[in-house]
Amino acid sequence: MHKKLIFSAVPIVALSSTLIWLGSDRSSSLETQPAETSNDAQRVVEVKAKKISDAPDFSAITDVQEKKTTFFEYLKPGVARENERIIKERGRVELIQSRFNTGELTDEDQSYAERLANLYHIEVSAEGINSKWIDDMLRRVDVLPEALVLTQAAKESGWGTSRFATEANNYFGQWCYSAGCGVIPQQRQEGMTHEVAKFSSVQESIHRYFMNVNRNRAYQELRDIRHELHVNNQDLLNNEAAIELANGLIRYSERGQPYVDEIQNMIRFNQSFWSK
Repeated sequence: MHKKLIFSAVPIVALSSTLIWLGSDRSSSLETQPAETSNDAQRVVEVKAKKISDAPDFSAITDVQEKKTTFFEYLKPGVARENERIIKERGRVELIQSRFNTGELTDEDQSYAERLANLYHIEVSAEGINSKWIDDMLRRVDVLPEALVLTQAAKESGWGTSRFATEANNYFGQWCYSAGCGVIPQQRQEGMTHEVAKFSSVQESIHRYFMNVNRNRAYQELRDIRHELHVNNQDLLNNEAAIELANGLIRYSERGQPYVDEIQNMIRFNQSFWSK
């Protein structure tokens, strides 16, 4: 296994890659109120989120372009659903920020902040909401471009053909540590106890990926890059943002920069598939 990634207490890995220019590794909420009118929100709504159906048999598709199209179209609604959720959560944080600045915070704001803090692992101080908590949350509660998410899903799942994708709905290589919690890797080293997590749905796998990137210390650099793009009013959902944010994935793989380069090259190579 060539990489290790931490998601809460759960490391994430992918097996060694075999590149054709499919570019693949052969391995592998809270209820919120809409409170935004941002370009990001409008962009996400264009791909209306819907429940993901059962996965196609990607291994049976021999035409490369057809396989890519089928794979991306299958996962796009799930990515849109996660971004819609995040935009609503961020809208509430921005509303809390506005009320904090005017001294008009409500008990409901405090209650919501505590629930969101639990989800994103940023504790609210005993004195209540403060500016640091708001700033920290705004760095974590933000969207991810579909080009980045779909590219990593393709790479980590072998375009949906890996054992972990087909048996465990696991498109991003998440690990778990309780016996029977997932699928035992065939090449697991002696003494290791991890399994590759099994999810009830592909949507759950996508959700876990989003939460991992948005709250794990390993991806602070990605969140810092995204924050700078956001404060400079850059589009966070386009192809350029995906390439830029990939620079923050240096710790996603023990391969480091070569892994980042591969992800960026895949994004460029497959740019015709991303939403305009």
